[in-house]
Amino acid sequence: MQETGKRAGAAELDGGANLGAERFNLLLTLSRLNARVFEFANVLGGGSRRSGRSSMKNVVARDGSTVSLSDGDTVTTVDLYSRDGLELLSALWTKVAYTHRVMYEPTWMGVPIIQLPGDMVVMQELIWKIRPDVIVECGLAHGGAAVLYASICEMIGHGRIIGIDVDIRKHNRVVLENHPMAHRIELIEGSSIDPGTVEQVLQSVAGAGTVLVVLDSKHTTEHVYEELQLYSPMVTPGSYLVAMDGVQAFFWDGPTGKPEWRDNSPLHALRRFISETKDFRVDDHYCRLQITTSPEGFLRRLRAEERA
Repeated sequence: MQETGKRAGAAELDGGANLGAERFNLLLTLSRLNARVFEFANVLGGGSRRSGRSSMKNVVARDGSTVSLSDGDTVTTVDLYSRDGLELLSALWTKVAYTHRVMYEPTWMGVPIIQLPGDMVVMQELIWKIRPDVIVECGLAHGGAAVLYASICEMIGHGRIIGIDVDIRKHNRVVLENHPMAHRIELIEGSSIDPGTVEQVLQSVAGAGTVLVVLDSKHTTEHVYEELQLYSPMVTPGSYLVAMDGVQAFFWDGPTGKPEWRDNSPLHALRRFISETKDFRVDDHYCRLQITTSPEGFLRRLRAEERA
């Protein structure tokens, strides 16, 4: 049996005393330390290629410069400052950044968030624009994304987050339940596709005016496609369903990629879903920064008049 989630609030420890600022900061430190231990384990296992941090270096590249990519017998050369140059360099940067696990570097309000900075910015844009009453996030991890979304809701003045994960680690739960944004975060422990979890979410979003859904849990075609089927009806017209990490389909050829990702990723689930529905449309506006982990991943639910 999977545990049902509990609403995050001010946890009472040590005989009922609320955590003070000093102890809360200690919890955040422990959370970050845990993330670093995870990273170190990946380094030992060959999962990370980082060899230390360095400052940005300048490279002389005058107008008219070209950039070439050689892959076996094929050589692609483009004008560095052309649109093709931007697209090529963006694609290559994303591949290399994944290899070096750059998305594991950021934190938001003290909590690790496994996202690229550009994706964090556009999620802020989206939340500020549609001002959702509820954001459903499948795939919580450390909880940094939930805190990001909650902090934007705090600025707006309304909105709450439902964070779902099959395994909410004890230290992550304690940090989230005692975070300044805890009053806007509800935690549900269970598989995102388990009928009991889905029913719990349905009850929690019932009556909400605007619902935004973010899928960021198990990154297989089958799992994400099932999530799309289960959670897309919760998205209100004019709002969005965001499926993260479709870029996995582009990493199969890299040194830390897996060959099966070429045919098994969130992007494959997205394309299948979009080909079968008339209710959603891909909104490329939120991928305009070029560097993203979620290509084709921002789906806007159409209003009735838009489907006519």
